[in-house]
Amino acid sequence: MQKLLERHIASLDDRLVLLAPPETQPRGPFKNCDVDFERHERLVRELQKLRGRIYLQEGALASHQLSPDGLHQAPEDDKSWHLLMLNRYGRVSACVWYREYHNHVYFDRLRVRHCALARSHGWRDLLWKAVELEIARARRDDLRYAEVGGWAVAEESRRTCEGLLLALAVYSLGRLSGGALGMTTATARHRSATMLRRIGGSRLEVDGVIVPPYYDPSYRCVMEILRFDSRQPSATFGHLIERLGEKLAQIPVIMRPCWPFIAPWPVVGQSAPVFAA
Repeated sequence: MQKLLERHIASLDDRLVLLAPPETQPRGPFKNCDVDFERHERLVRELQKLRGRIYLQEGALASHQLSPDGLHQAPEDDKSWHLLMLNRYGRVSACVWYREYHNHVYFDRLRVRHCALARSHGWRDLLWKAVELEIARARRDDLRYAEVGGWAVAEESRRTCEGLLLALAVYSLGRLSGGALGMTTATARHRSATMLRRIGGSRLEVDGVIVPPYYDPSYRCVMEILRFDSRQPSATFGHLIERLGEKLAQIPVIMRPCWPFIAPWPVVGQSAPVFAA
């Protein structure tokens, strides 16, 4: 498996793409930034189309929850980085969004506040405390805090490494920002939660009490909330995350222009990464 993943990482130059959030400046480790409003918009629509199709097929959403043309549109889409895998035809075959916050963010500003567990009288307080403890750890260690979501993999890519590579790339992206603590909701479908735990994810916990899996009626499936630390993946995957970080610095980063748009910004010589939340 390790050798196979290494071969896939080596061949990702034309298949892995990063979409930057609006108003993001092209700085830091990224060497291949392209300000292209039309391509950015097209790829966002493609990933929303992929999510809509997959979520509808799996019964996670009903058709009325999608746009008239089948798009799954989320508020995070305009505020997040998007990691995309493209197929041989240049179409989106897998996606995930990654939203970073300052480490002074509060629970009630996070997407997780909308999950079914956060509305449960029996578990809401535990979830709130667990998340606030994680944010406090991020402040203590001078890290960013992040949420990850919008996972989708096309049917033809289910038997490939694409889903795993995107999960590993989330760790790499967190490291490029200087390190991040974060969380994601993961489904029991396709053993997604199991995969994320294998690479370093773990359940939230407060005083020995674990935040449990739960059934989410909105998505009609069992979900888990998993925490991650970009600095501490499973030792099995650490070197692959390092290699993916090197790859992320070289792949296309597609950006929308900051308005008013005058001209592209220089990339060479910029040192400190800026991640817009």
